[in-house]
Amino acid sequence: MQTKTDRWWSTAAVGAVVIALCYGFARYAYGPFVPRFRETFGLTTVGVGVLGGLSTAGYGLGLLLAPKTSARSARGTVRLAAAAATLGLALMALAPHVTVFGAGIVVAGAGAGLVSPGVAQLIGETVGARTRDRAQTWANTGTGLGLAASAFTPLLAFGWPVVWAAFAALGVVVTLLAWRTLPSGGADVPADPGRVRGTVPLVLDSVLIGVTSAPYWTFSSSRLAEAGLSPVAATWCWATIGVAGLLGGLAGPAAGRLGLRTVNLATWTLAAAGIGLLALPDPGVPLAVLSSALFGITYMALTGLCILWAARLSPTRPARGITWSFAGLGAGQTVASPLAGALAAGLGSAAVFGLTALVALTAWSQLHRRLGPP
Repeated sequence: MQTKTDRWWSTAAVGAVVIALCYGFARYAYGPFVPRFRETFGLTTVGVGVLGGLSTAGYGLGLLLAPKTSARSARGTVRLAAAAATLGLALMALAPHVTVFGAGIVVAGAGAGLVSPGVAQLIGETVGARTRDRAQTWANTGTGLGLAASAFTPLLAFGWPVVWAAFAALGVVVTLLAWRTLPSGGADVPADPGRVRGTVPLVLDSVLIGVTSAPYWTFSSSRLAEAGLSPVAATWCWATIGVAGLLGGLAGPAAGRLGLRTVNLATWTLAAAGIGLLALPDPGVPLAVLSSALFGITYMALTGLCILWAARLSPTRPARGITWSFAGLGAGQTVASPLAGALAAGLGSAAVFGLTALVALTAWSQLHRRLGPP
């Protein structure tokens, strides 16, 4: 029988590094390099949108596969996620034309879709109950680690293929690390319990995260430029999102002490404040950095709390609930990005951030027993 361990930090740390690769490099590093990709491949605005859609399609494919692969082997799923992210980055770096580049985007996106359910399932199988929440939320902060590590790469003098080749080389190291150090699990996991009750409120919360985060991911840099901040200042703000996001791991211990619902609502309130700062007419550098810090902390905390929520709905098979949760998040982002763009064209980007902050406050509907966490 598999023995669970309280050495939670080692599994959480390796899980965080793999998540940093899959999200920070293979998924989110794409955006800041779009102007260079457009120049290299002669892309139109429509072409850029198609490539973005391919990333989402790959992510969705990974999410669809994650519950089955995690049930068979959580450790294998995390390894597969790292390998897919690495292969996708390598294909993008070496792509002779846009078709191969697009294939690389799909493969890299699939790694991001696989990784969070796989890491959460592995922690559920191998970490003791006393420290499991802490392990889950700290592992989830790997996204912030990846964002911080990749934030300044667009300022490098190297061409983007060199940068992407370096990302792929890093991916090889991370994949080998995951292969050698991740513990095995699953020997004492009960059979799949089937349909999990109470998933709808979790998915609604995740959709709300997607809807409110998409304008920030997509338009915060342009909003800062509109407010007069330099590209270097905007890069520092992007890095702040990643560095501050590492503090999102504190959500796990806080939820253990204060309750999942209390911490979730407090985090949503801080998220609304951070987003709303960019609605100010002239935020300036200090408030822009504060906004980035609040967004980084709360985004990582909210996604980590979703993982805890899913794990409490199905302690033996958290990957299923997390898959639904992250699918809802992706759906919210997919819908909100073009909608935010249309509103920005008509009302201005400052108004979009103000409206988004108000939408974030609708999370307080979770005070109703049937809409909140268990």
